[in-house]
Amino acid sequence: MNKKIYILLSFVALVTSGCKKELLDTVPYDQLSSATMWTTDNLTDLGVNSIYNALRLGQNTGSASGLEPYQYDRFGVTGQTRDAGGDAMLLGTITPGNGLFSSNWTNYYEGIIRANDAIANIPTKSPSTVVKKARLIAESKFLRAYFYFKLNEMWRGVPIYLEPFNYTEAVKPRSTEAEVWAVILKDLSDCIAEVNVPNKYAKGNANFGRITKGAAYALRGKTYLLMQKWAEAAADFANVKTAGYAIFPDYNTLFKESNEQNDEMIFSIQNTGINGLGSTTQFFCGTRSSFGSCWNTYLVSPKVVDLFENTDGSKFSWDGIIPGFSTMTPQARQIYFMRDNLTPTELTARSKLGADVTKYLATGNETRLMKAYTNRDPRLNTSVIIPYTSYNGIIGTSAAPVYSRFPFRSDVSGGDLRTDTQAEFYYLHRKFVYEGTTELLNRSFGPIDFPLIRYADVLLMWAEALNEIGDVAGALSKVNEVRARVKMPALQQTDATKPTHVISQTAARDRIRNERRYEFINEGVNYFDEIRWRTWKTSVFTNNGLQSVWGQRNTTYTWGGDHFYVWPIPQSEIQINNKLTQNPGWPN
Repeated sequence: MNKKIYILLSFVALVTSGCKKELLDTVPYDQLSSATMWTTDNLTDLGVNSIYNALRLGQNTGSASGLEPYQYDRFGVTGQTRDAGGDAMLLGTITPGNGLFSSNWTNYYEGIIRANDAIANIPTKSPSTVVKKARLIAESKFLRAYFYFKLNEMWRGVPIYLEPFNYTEAVKPRSTEAEVWAVILKDLSDCIAEVNVPNKYAKGNANFGRITKGAAYALRGKTYLLMQKWAEAAADFANVKTAGYAIFPDYNTLFKESNEQNDEMIFSIQNTGINGLGSTTQFFCGTRSSFGSCWNTYLVSPKVVDLFENTDGSKFSWDGIIPGFSTMTPQARQIYFMRDNLTPTELTARSKLGADVTKYLATGNETRLMKAYTNRDPRLNTSVIIPYTSYNGIIGTSAAPVYSRFPFRSDVSGGDLRTDTQAEFYYLHRKFVYEGTTELLNRSFGPIDFPLIRYADVLLMWAEALNEIGDVAGALSKVNEVRARVKMPALQQTDATKPTHVISQTAARDRIRNERRYEFINEGVNYFDEIRWRTWKTSVFTNNGLQSVWGQRNTTYTWGGDHFYVWPIPQSEIQINNKLTQNPGWPN
């Protein structure tokens, strides 16, 4: 495996070098590194590597932590979780004492502590070369900016610490949202200004995965976007392009290990697939027919599946496939999703559950349903295991195609895809779900790097910024760069007879937002988009809940109030630091 595994090196060095374990492992943020941490070139590398490793805080290979980036899709339009009955955020009952808030707060500040330690100590204690120290300090500033970005994105004003500190010293009051944005912009600008930070690293470079100027421009542009400084955001996104980043030509293979070091990947969590340093997407988004017998804890929402356009750019409509579909009850319409040749027992069971069995076609039910999924945006099939399509899984111990059919009968003799939810029919993830027996060694840590910012994200944020300043044509050109990869027709303003026609700035805004919704399925992007757009209430909580493929709700979501758009300060932090004030709407 030819990978740039500097995080793996930190693990190996931990075992062999005798350096302080608390810096490299996940530790409470009141523990600082040893004063000797930066006194050799090797220890300097390990200290900075530990800041990168803070991107992994919250990862759990034993059960779904709910804290890893892709797992936030469960809150957005793009995803859902089969454990929704226990997710207080979706039920509207979450309180400031919930571990979701305290864990994120603690993890981000742990990353900041590590970055502060590096920024303060490398200049005076490290014997590394001047050039190397300058680069590592710039990387540390970027990572500190990233952790503050995540804090400010959700809390809108947090305490600022820019020097090494320990737990007993973490007693500052909250700074304003604007003050935190200013700190982030300063760190990113310092990173960009550092001459020893390259624009980008080429595939195969030993430093691929480390921070680049392109990454700093991308994050600074995103910061300006959240500040609604549209022109500044657009300028920074243009600089990402100038740095050399570009769209990878094949969306279908973009998320495979062989292509992970490509020009689209700007900032990623580097995964090895060994020694526990890997992605858990396989484990919690896979199936029982996946290598290692995985869990489909996280599912794809029917809402996003229905958003995918037809190949001519027109909106998809179930009524165009099955007349009257939208006016049927979900119980009645389930019959259209049944497999061919149901047994009398199976048919009777469906009838008792409300299915309109008079509409069943014993030898054509699957063909009729598949018309709904053909001639659709190709990203649908790349991202989702749609009904009656194959997935290269496992039967017994051998790689073999299995098929998403309902009701489930047998994976061994029938080749049916087995899940943890086989009594229900849900849309399953395909993106980041490994295939066959050769793509990973252990279900708990896959080797594919996980993107935090990729160039398609930059293009669509760029489009958003341009549209908000009134440059609709410029915005559509950026969207079309993303659509061209999957051969979707270009959005345009000249021919009103075509479904790709965009009539106004408002219409362009809607198209850009939908493009983001289906481009980034299972990448942890959508929930944070819906929050900043202030669309989360209407897009997720309107007639929604944990839904089967035919739209039957098995859990109902409840909107907790508009204060849910900003996270509460964790109750545990207020108890420790009485200078912290709670966000409006949340109980103290």
